Order: sequence, then structure tokens, then C-alpha cells
Amino acid sequence: MDTRTAAQRFADTWQHGWTHHDTDAIIALYHDDAVHTSMPFRPPHQGKQAIADYIRWSFTGETDPHATFATPIVDGDQAAIEFRVHAHDNGRPITLAGCVLARFDHDGLAVQTRDYWHTTDGHH
Repeated sequence: MDTRTAAQRFADTWQHGWTHHDTDAIIALYHDDAVHTSMPFRPPHQGKQAIADYIRWSFTGETDPHATFATPIVDGDQAAIEFRVHAHDNGRPITLAGCVLARFDHDGLAVQTRDYWHTTDGHH
């Protein structure tokens, strides 16, 4: 699978999966040995199961999410994809904006991902 196709599938699946808290659909995008870093100074989540656990944990307490993912910017086997999520976190409105940097294998699975994001309490 070419990188542009893989990256667009990644963006579309994350957009739908985050909006519907569909961890299974999201985790199917990752290689078994994938490594994900959720913030620059956090330790990485190593392997598909650890990434799934992190995603499930991150959805805890979040309600009514609406995620939008931009068209990926692709170079070689990597892509940068901006995202924005409006949701409620334990009843409080929040907006999360960020970017994921993803590297894909020849099958179109993510093998390495890094996120940079920030949240606001909804009072822009």
C-alpha cells in the first residue's frame, strides 16, 4: 500500500474511531511491534497491546467527542496529520488540537507514531 493511501486510511479511521470510541478499528492500523509516543517526554508505548491500552485509557471520562483529521502531508514512508477534537472530559468541555507523525510499513500499517498536542478548557 502506498504511503498516501495508508496515511489517509489512518486519518479517516482515527477520525471515526475517536468520535465513536472504537479502539478496535483504530488499533487495526498498527503493526504488532509498533511504537507510539503520546507526548514528547512520556515513555513510549511499545507494541500493539500497549497502544490499545493507552487508547482505551485516554477515552476514559471523555464523552461526546467530535474528531476531525486534516489531509495528511506525506513524504516517503511518513506522514504528518493535524487533528482537533471537541469533547467533554468528566463533564467539562475541552478542545484538543495536535499533530501525529506516523511512519508506515509496506503493508500500510503504522510502525512508529508520535503525537504533539495541547488541550484547552473550551474557553478559547
